[in-house]
Amino acid sequence: MWRRGKGRQGSRSSSRLFATYAVVSLVPVATLGAVLLRGLQEEAARQGREQGRAQAAVITEMAIAPALDDADLTTGLTATQQTRLQDATGLAIYHGSVLRLRLRSFTGQVVFSDDGSTVGGVSVSDPAFRQASVGQTTVALVRDDAAGGRQIIRVLQPVVAVSGEALGVLELYLPYDAIAAGVRHQQLGTYRQLGAGLGALYVVLGLISWSTTRSLHRYAARQEHQALHDALTGLPNRVAFQDRARAALETADRDGARVAIVLVDLDRFKDVNDTLGHHAGDELLQVAATRLRSGLRRADTLARLGGDEFALILPGLDADQVRELLGGLRRELIREVVLDDVPLTIEASFGVAVYPEHGDGVEELLQRADTAMYQGKRGATDIVVYAGGGVSHSAQWLGVRAELRHALERDELVLHYQPKVRLADGEITAVEALVRWQHPQRGLLPPGEFLPAVERSGLIEPLTAWVLRRALADHAGWTATGQSWTVSVNVSARNLEAPGFAGFVAGLLAEHGTPAERLLLEVTETALAGDAETAASTIRALAGHGIRISVDDFGIGYTSMAQLRGLPISEIKIDRAFVQDVLDDPQSRAIVRSTITLAHGLGSRVTAEGVESSAVSAWLAEAGCDEAQGYFYSRPMPWPSVSLSRPHSTAGGSVR
Repeated sequence: MWRRGKGRQGSRSSSRLFATYAVVSLVPVATLGAVLLRGLQEEAARQGREQGRAQAAVITEMAIAPALDDADLTTGLTATQQTRLQDATGLAIYHGSVLRLRLRSFTGQVVFSDDGSTVGGVSVSDPAFRQASVGQTTVALVRDDAAGGRQIIRVLQPVVAVSGEALGVLELYLPYDAIAAGVRHQQLGTYRQLGAGLGALYVVLGLISWSTTRSLHRYAARQEHQALHDALTGLPNRVAFQDRARAALETADRDGARVAIVLVDLDRFKDVNDTLGHHAGDELLQVAATRLRSGLRRADTLARLGGDEFALILPGLDADQVRELLGGLRRELIREVVLDDVPLTIEASFGVAVYPEHGDGVEELLQRADTAMYQGKRGATDIVVYAGGGVSHSAQWLGVRAELRHALERDELVLHYQPKVRLADGEITAVEALVRWQHPQRGLLPPGEFLPAVERSGLIEPLTAWVLRRALADHAGWTATGQSWTVSVNVSARNLEAPGFAGFVAGLLAEHGTPAERLLLEVTETALAGDAETAASTIRALAGHGIRISVDDFGIGYTSMAQLRGLPISEIKIDRAFVQDVLDDPQSRAIVRSTITLAHGLGSRVTAEGVESSAVSAWLAEAGCDEAQGYFYSRPMPWPSVSLSRPHSTAGGSVR
C-alpha cells in the first residue's frame, strides 16, 4: 500500500509537471507566432505603401504634371488647366483606382480636387505635408471615416513640372482593400505553413517534454528506490524501515492498537561467508528474505537493516499472536537449502518488542527487540519477547566496546584468580582466571559490566588471547615460587568456532613453556550447543595437544550427556544455581548427585561452583564431589594473594 501510494503520487506529480511545462512552452510558441504574424502584417502594409507610392508617381508624371504645363499654383489654375486635369484624372476616379485627390500649393491652398472642394486635406503643419513640400514622397495607411473606418492609402507626392520646377503637392487617396486582398491571398499559404510549423513545433516540444518528464520521473523513482531499498534483496532498508515504523506507531497510537517490532538475526552467517564465499552468503540472504516475506501479511513490513540482520513491523498483533506468526516463519526459514552443492539449514534468532508495552518510540523498541534477540541467542529458544531486565541493549554496548578496545591497547585489564579446592584433603589444586577492567574513571569493573558486549563482537578473540597470555605468564610466576596449580581460562563459542584456535593455544603454551595438562579451558554448556560439530572438532584438536577441557555452568543449558559422551571432557562444573540450594531443595540435591554420578561415569572430575558455607562444602564432600570453589574458600584476587590466603576448613580436612 505504501509503495502504490508513492507510485500514484509520483504519477500525479509527473502529470502536473508535464501540464506546467506544456502551458509554459505554449507561451513562447504563441509569442513567436504573434511576432511572425505581426511581421507578415507589416510586410503587407509595406507592400501596400510601395504600390501606393508607385501608383502616385505614375499618376503625377503621366497625368498631373503634363496637364499643369508649368502652372503657378499660388495664383490658381486656368480653365484650360482645370479641364485637362479633370480629363486626366476622371477615368481613374470613375474606375475607383483613385478614391480622392487634391492638388495643393505649398501654402496648402486646394487648387484642384476631384469633387470640386477647395478646403480640407492634410494640414500644412503636418510633417508629411512639409516633407512633400521639400520633395519627399510620404505614404501612410489611414482610416477613411467616410467609408466606415476602412484602411486606405494616403500619398503626399511632390508635383514637378515637365520643366523640372516644383509646383505643389498632390494629396492622393488610393484604395487598400484590393492591395490587402492580393497580399493576403499571396501570403495565405505562408500563414498556413507558419501555423502548421508552429503547431508541429509545439507538438514536438510537447513530446520532448513528456518524454523528458517521464524519464526524470523514472530516474527519480529509481533514485528514491535505491535510497530506500537494499540492493541485494530488494527489501526496504534501515531508512525506509524507520519511516514505516514511525508511521505504524502513529497509526497504532491513533487507533489504540499494538505494533510489534521484530529483529531477526541469522545464526552463524559468518561461517557461510568464510567457508563458501561471499557469493554464497549473498544467495543465502536472498533465500532468507524470500522465505521471511512469504509468511507475512499484506500489512506487514520486512526490511534488511544490514549484514545478516532483518527487521519486521507487525501491526495489530499481541505477543502471543506474534509468537505464532514467527513460529510459522521459522519453520519456513529452516527448510534445507543447497548452496554450492552444500546442504545448509538457515537458523535465526527473533527478538520481539511490542508497542506500547515495551516502549514509546522506534529506537527504544529496536533496542528492546535487540535485547530480546540477544537473550535468544544465549538461551534455548529462538523467539524471545522482551520481558524487561536482561542484557543491556546494544546502544549501551557500543561505547563499552570502543572503550575496551583502547583498554586492551593501554593494558588496563587485570586478572584475578579464584582457587579450586580439592574436597578430599582441602588442597588448592587449581585457580580460575577471571578478568577485571581497571577503568580509569569507573574503577575496577567486574566482567558482568563488559563481557556481554564483548561476546557478541569480534573483540572476544583479542580479549581471549590477552587473558591466555597473561594467565600463562602468571602461571610461570607461581610455578617459580613452588606452586603447582593448574590454571583455568574461560573461552567462548566464538573462540571454538574460530579457525586455528587449537593451534593458537598450543603455540602460546610452547611460547611460555607451560605443560599442556596444566591448562584447563572452560567452555559454557550453551557454547557446546551452538555449532556443535565445529565446537566438538575444536575440543578434540585441543585435547590432541594435551589441553584439558571443562564444561562450565552445567545444568542450565541444553547439552545432553549423550553429546558429552563423545568428547574428551576432563571436568564438569555444576552451576551455582543448584549448589546453593542443596541443603533445602530435594530436587537440587538429586540433580547434583546425578550429575556427579554421570560425570564420574564419563571419566570426568566434578567441581561445584558457588560454595558459600561449610555445611554445603561438607555435603558436597559427602556426595562425592571432587572439587569446589566459592566465597566460602576465597574471593577472586591477584595470584600472589591467593598463595597467602588461608581458606576455611572442610569436612575433608584443613585447606591450606
